[in-house]
Amino acid sequence: MVKLTGAQSLVRQLLKENVTTIFGLPGFQIMEVFDALYEVRNNIKLIHTRHEQATSFMADGYAKVTGEPGVALVVPGPGALNASAGIGTAYASSSPVLLISGQIPSSSLGLKKGETHEIDDQLDSFKSITKWNHRVKKVAEIPGSVNEAIRQLKSGRPRPVELEVPFDLFKDSSEVELIEPVLPSPCRAHSSDIRRAADILINSTSPAIIAGGGAIIANAATELANLAEFIQAPVITTQNGKGIIPETHHLSVGVNYYTLGPSKLVGPKCDVVLAVGTRLLSDLHISDSAKIIHIDIDTSEIGRNYPIQTKIGIVADAKNALGQLLQQMKGMSQPKSLRFEEINQYRTQFSKEIRLCAPDQMEIIDTLRSELNDDAILISGITNIGYWSHLGYPVRHPRSYITSSYFATLGFSFPTALGAKVAHPDRQVVAISGDGGFMYSFQELSTAVKYGINVIILLFNNNSYGASEWDQTHKYDERYIGTDLHNPNFVKLANSFGVKAIKTDSDNFKSGLRKALEVDAPVLLEVTIPTMMPPFQIV
Repeated sequence: MVKLTGAQSLVRQLLKENVTTIFGLPGFQIMEVFDALYEVRNNIKLIHTRHEQATSFMADGYAKVTGEPGVALVVPGPGALNASAGIGTAYASSSPVLLISGQIPSSSLGLKKGETHEIDDQLDSFKSITKWNHRVKKVAEIPGSVNEAIRQLKSGRPRPVELEVPFDLFKDSSEVELIEPVLPSPCRAHSSDIRRAADILINSTSPAIIAGGGAIIANAATELANLAEFIQAPVITTQNGKGIIPETHHLSVGVNYYTLGPSKLVGPKCDVVLAVGTRLLSDLHISDSAKIIHIDIDTSEIGRNYPIQTKIGIVADAKNALGQLLQQMKGMSQPKSLRFEEINQYRTQFSKEIRLCAPDQMEIIDTLRSELNDDAILISGITNIGYWSHLGYPVRHPRSYITSSYFATLGFSFPTALGAKVAHPDRQVVAISGDGGFMYSFQELSTAVKYGINVIILLFNNNSYGASEWDQTHKYDERYIGTDLHNPNFVKLANSFGVKAIKTDSDNFKSGLRKALEVDAPVLLEVTIPTMMPPFQIV
């Protein structure tokens, strides 16, 4: 037991939990925490942003590329609500983000006195976008609450959590006990489920695998590839699952996104689908006669979209379950015969379809892939080239392609890229952004320069909210309203923050990208493009 202020106990417990980086923005209800962080500045790096939304997006980017908790620190009320966009994004993509929010004084809670930054019940504001949230009531509870928050992030499905501490508790002192963290054990599958699943797969003639972000979260890349090779199954991924198997692998057939994807080629012909760490969306063209084996850490996802066809639901850590399943099958059967020609045909046909649909976009994406390192991290924003990158950009490593999942958060890519680069300063990190989305967070150019976070921002500029403008052109008889943009001079804007900026067009994209890659500093590459068809407009 040691006597510490609430702020000190919070920071010391975070140290115990191996937190080394916090993304925050100061304000008076959390200044005691900032002071406590000063005491441990050699052990925990504080990166302060210019808007609270960037704290949670940066924490999310950090978490997604490392698998470790990303931590954001904000004031209550407007600070917490500003951060909620990033927390919602982390929730949609099952990312381990801890939001630490200040709170008004304990004595004023619930009285509706109009304290600065007061929300009547802030906890309720976050319940729908967090796995767990909690308000501390005593200083002595702070270490245990931090420990529980981290436990929640590292066990089961790792969705974000929120921890609130009233202002007075940060200042008050008490005898506290710091807690040694205990790493939760991964959940193993029941042996009976594994035997049944193995029997179905061994007796299948044309199995297929659909892998989502949960497989990446479980670090199951090796296990999934080994199993796919044993049963000779084509592997389809979701946008969140990109990279779980290299998209150059002979069994990888591509990504499903809206109505596009290889599932309409593979789905009608497969007799068994092994779904791993995915919500298994209902537009996958799976044959009505196909049996589904669904592996997921979240019980609620099993059979949600295909209740009749889901024959076996395995609630377990994907890495463990796939390892158990392969071991069981090796004891029962020899590897299946190669399906190289059939699977290669799926790959070729899907690639041809994408190139026919989006030749201009694919030319840019091909250039991007050829110029970036194998392990480059790409943050795919809510913009045309970002959408088509889900389908056309080949990813070779897990945790190197980041999206906002079904939340589709406009403006997330640049600050998320900053967090990813903080986690991996030696790797190329590229943010794909549109002109609309970039203006949500351009102020974080200041953060990039201040901390030397050398990301590359690919800013695709069509002077509009492009997808919405496309809708108005093709669905609303060219009745344009509210989709055109008046943009700044992006080169001068970037330069005013001390950021190197280059302007080019799609015809000269390769030379512009090469120049950007040579810059050892934050750099913005503006690429002028026309408004182009998004993939979700294809029926």
